[in-house]
Amino acid sequence: MAPSMSIAEYYAGKTLFITGATGFMGKVMVEKLLRCCPDVKKMYLLMRPKKGHSSKERLDDLLSFRVFDRLKAESPKIFDKLHVIPGDILSEDLGMSNEDRMLIQNEAQMIFHCAACVRFDMFLRDAVKMNTMGTKMVLELAEGVKNLEAFVHVSTSYCRCELELFEEKLYPSKHRPEHVMHCVGWMDDELLGHMQPKIIEPQPNTYAYTKSLTEDLVSQYEGKFPIVIARPSIVAAAYKEPMPGWVDNLNGPTGLLVGAGKGVIRTMHCNENYAADVVPVDVAVNACIILGYLTGMEKPKQISICNITQSEINPITWGQALDMGRIHVQEFPFTVCLWYPGGSPKSSRLAHQLALFFTHLLPAYFVDLLMFLMGKKTFMIKIQKRINYGLEVLQYYTTKEWHFKNDNFVALQNRISEKDNETFYTDMKDMNWSMYIRNYIKGAREYCCKEDPSTLPAARRLQRQLYYLDKAVQIMVGLLISYITYYYLNMLYSLISA
Repeated sequence: MAPSMSIAEYYAGKTLFITGATGFMGKVMVEKLLRCCPDVKKMYLLMRPKKGHSSKERLDDLLSFRVFDRLKAESPKIFDKLHVIPGDILSEDLGMSNEDRMLIQNEAQMIFHCAACVRFDMFLRDAVKMNTMGTKMVLELAEGVKNLEAFVHVSTSYCRCELELFEEKLYPSKHRPEHVMHCVGWMDDELLGHMQPKIIEPQPNTYAYTKSLTEDLVSQYEGKFPIVIARPSIVAAAYKEPMPGWVDNLNGPTGLLVGAGKGVIRTMHCNENYAADVVPVDVAVNACIILGYLTGMEKPKQISICNITQSEINPITWGQALDMGRIHVQEFPFTVCLWYPGGSPKSSRLAHQLALFFTHLLPAYFVDLLMFLMGKKTFMIKIQKRINYGLEVLQYYTTKEWHFKNDNFVALQNRISEKDNETFYTDMKDMNWSMYIRNYIKGAREYCCKEDPSTLPAARRLQRQLYYLDKAVQIMVGLLISYITYYYLNMLYSLISA
């Protein structure tokens, strides 16, 4: 049964403290809370100070993103509820002044801890500082908050990658968080670098490992104040709000989408039949807001866990997503393309490596040779090395399949009113994947690559030219291979005849 108080009514008069407000999810969360819970009292945003920039300038930088355009047009005064708290998740005591610390502990009722580093290849010391030590300091701050009603910790459903079935429960980490934080504090870089692969095993990267550590750390505060852990899977472009397809970074699938659309990525080690567990950012944020609301209303003594995952709700495979992408990139091609978008995923690692050599490395060396002969700066080999490294990091997630239990996530829509379900939607059952990927490509082009819609006619002309060029090269290569094959077969026949 839905609670008697609506979500907007619950957040009315509340003071919130949010970390990671400048991140992808953080921006959407701030915008959604301001727009759909307009009676919220204040939002304190922890933001790293920049030399020569005032708090107001930092806030203006955040509000310059197009995610806030709708609010600027409809309710420009609503931004008066935002207040910057200068600080840094990497600094001692979050780098906050004593006055700001007391302010949060006296006024805040809700804490949303979204700050984290999502880079998979971060050095272990840096990942522990950002994801684990940073969370420890936020938890210590929360412990002193007088009227804390809910602490929402944003984790990831990929924090225990070695498990094929991942349930909505706490999993003890391999090591004690305190021991790891102590180790990275005294070990030198060479020793830690040498030990890192063994320390994080069986996790594929430091991101997953430190997220697992951090959940263990959060569990130690169970009973001190109401806590909920939100575990989104792969967070991608917006489904509906603040605008369909909105995305502001090239992390994860967005980087692959843009790279393939520009003709730079032409092969990928991926099992096409495996499910792509992608959750739109607005759905993930809505779930976090609902979780904060339910936790604040019910004040559970035990930690609640919610896997915000696609699972079997409305499944889509990597192959289906790629096929849809090939169709819609024709409608919204990129203005700057290296080659016509093409290529294909390879389930075989050997086939992928061969394709990588012929479609990535050889063309890169050829382009750089031409640039060198023309007396210009070379760049393609450097770009391809970065792309290949990125593909190497991501392929762990495209060649393995997980099964997430998400009963708590699915149940969210039954625990709130019908009206709240319309505003804070989490149901992806009727989501049209083809339309979503169409908007995703359009959004990546417009918001990430900053390509104006007026450039589309020119981009489509370029796309057609690259298509004919690509076909011409394929025919030439095919004829060359046929000629070489014929020549050597003829030579072999002559030798046998002789």
